[in-house]
Amino acid sequence: MAVTGNAPGNDPGNDPGNDPGNGPGAGPAAGSGPLAGVRVVELAGIGPGPFAAMLLADLGADVVRVDRPGGGGLAVDPAYDVTNRNKRSVLVDLKSPEGPARVLDLAERADVLIEGFRPGVAERLGVGPADCHARNPKLVYGRMTGWGQDGPLSHTAGHDIAYIAVTGALGMIGNPGEPPAVPANLVGDYAGGSLYLVIGVLAALQHARTPGGTGQVVDAAIVDGTAHLTAMIHGMVAAGGWQDRRGANLLDGGCPFYGTYETSDGQYMAVGALEQQFYDTFVELLGIARTAPARKDLARWGELRESVAARFRTRTRAEWTEVFEGTDACVAPVLSLREAPHHPHLAARATFTDFGGITQPAPAPRFSATPAAVTSGPAQPGADTASVARDWDVPGLTGKDA
Repeated sequence: MAVTGNAPGNDPGNDPGNDPGNGPGAGPAAGSGPLAGVRVVELAGIGPGPFAAMLLADLGADVVRVDRPGGGGLAVDPAYDVTNRNKRSVLVDLKSPEGPARVLDLAERADVLIEGFRPGVAERLGVGPADCHARNPKLVYGRMTGWGQDGPLSHTAGHDIAYIAVTGALGMIGNPGEPPAVPANLVGDYAGGSLYLVIGVLAALQHARTPGGTGQVVDAAIVDGTAHLTAMIHGMVAAGGWQDRRGANLLDGGCPFYGTYETSDGQYMAVGALEQQFYDTFVELLGIARTAPARKDLARWGELRESVAARFRTRTRAEWTEVFEGTDACVAPVLSLREAPHHPHLAARATFTDFGGITQPAPAPRFSATPAAVTSGPAQPGADTASVARDWDVPGLTGKDA
């Protein structure tokens, strides 16, 4: 879904600071999580950059999002864009004479800056790493792109699906003989992109805060992060334990006791009974312990799959959920996004929260001494200019240049 810094709509040379905008609710000046006291400047973009900044904000950082006048980006009602929760927003037109200076004023007072423009765009606007480090040598400058800051494709457009395609990740997902299945934009944008940017930023921040440490640039490319996610699989390929094709392996649906099965009501159950003891419980509860082919007989895996599928088709998802609930069979119902918050385990852990009328995932992970929380909804563009100017002591941040 999301466009990164290597896509045309994210080039502020033509359209600075593009983003869907923000909705009501101003972010707090200081969080209560483990990153309380850390100041982050987010140059507005779409996709993995905002999600990374949301994660930092969830953990207590004071994230100031620099939005452009007029908004832009994806056609999402900004009031529902939860990736902008727990943040504050100021309006700055990077094309105006005063715009770059306002961003540099913020960068001078920040610990981290995040941008997702195409390579070279931030430099042309006067807010690149050299400009920012001249004002703040300790600054961690995080760059979020799809292709990275260099390489033959670095200046071309792209989306999540292209990035995971060239890394081999997309080719692993789906049934044999069918097109690869698209895993939304979770594997590339958020797992290979946002999370690696956050890891890099926090590691660089730790270095900057050591004696003699300095700021630096973190080049977080989705292709790099996604490729890194496949490390274990590459090891298995080298060892001969993974076939380089879809649906032929233990963890890609090729195994009859690691996959999904349709129930009598058209819903699905997920099975992950890999270990022998879990498999024994699984086939016993499923009712095929005495008739199922031996699990280690790969030549009969097709027969085993049909046996499992036939049994699952005899009952509804709710009925099978009741059968397997609380056991070590490693079986779970496949829920929709709307159903997930109501799962008893997730409800008991408050994995989802309702804030401002929007059901959304709660901050993760959890901390015993410095708990994180959703404290504000999506920040409205420019709504926090006065409070940021006061809290960060930036007198020139008036919003008039917007």
